[in-house]
Parts: sequence; C-alpha cells; structure tokens
Amino acid sequence: MLVRFTASRRAALAGLALLASAGMAGTSLSQVRQQPKQFPIGMQWTLVSMNGKAVGDNRPTMMIDEALRARGFAGCNTFSATAYPLPQQRIAVGPIALTRKACDKGVMERERAFLVVLRTAQAWDVKDGQLILGGQNGELRFERTL
Repeated sequence: MLVRFTASRRAALAGLALLASAGMAGTSLSQVRQQPKQFPIGMQWTLVSMNGKAVGDNRPTMMIDEALRARGFAGCNTFSATAYPLPQQRIAVGPIALTRKACDKGVMERERAFLVVLRTAQAWDVKDGQLILGGQNGELRFERTL
C-alpha cells in the first residue's frame, strides 16, 4: 500500500525523526521552538551600531567567557566586567574595570557613551547574527567576528 504525505506531514515527520536522533523523544516541535536562546558565551563580537547609528573606526569589541566576564576594547581602552544572564533574556552587567589610556576627545566621548549603554543594559538578544544589548540608555548591536 502506497501512502502519500503532504508537505506539512513530511516536515513534521522529519522534525520528529530529528528529535528522536537527538535523544529528545517525547519532546514536541513546539517545545523545541520555544527553547530559550543560549547566552552568547565564548563568541567574539564587534560593535556595528550604537543607538541606531553606525560605528566607524576603533569599533568596540566584546567577548563573554565561561566565567561570565565580558572583556574587550571600548574604542580607546580595554575593559572587563561581569555580564550575568538573567531569566527571560535579561542581563546584569557589573562594575566595569577600565584601563586609563587617553585618546582624542571624540573617541573618548564615544567610548564613554558605549560604556554607559553597556553598564546599564538590561536585556539581550541574538537576531539575524547580531548580539543586541539594550536598556534605558540605548542599544548596542554587535556582529560576530572570528
């Protein structure tokens, strides 16, 4: 007997086969889709925009390690801070330790603005390959770098 499946049934069967092969039998597709996003540990990120404006030269970078320390370059100085993930894609960024190198006034102003937004970030998300941190003082958008 030949059984024909619609495209939606084929997709559902493929998804169930994937769940079974991944050791997740008994888990529905809707449960898999609703899994929380993974906090971006061990990935290098480069700032592409701050508060909706593109960032030019001396772009800040950041990486969050397994000890939940965010480390990176702020535009002039290097920094380190605790970046602790909270439920529902919230984040708490601890006090920032910063080197004390002096740069041009414009670079220092942008660095200060970056650090204020980073320190006061309250939420995180990863969308379309970008890490987004946001809070009451603005939004930072990073792209993953190698």
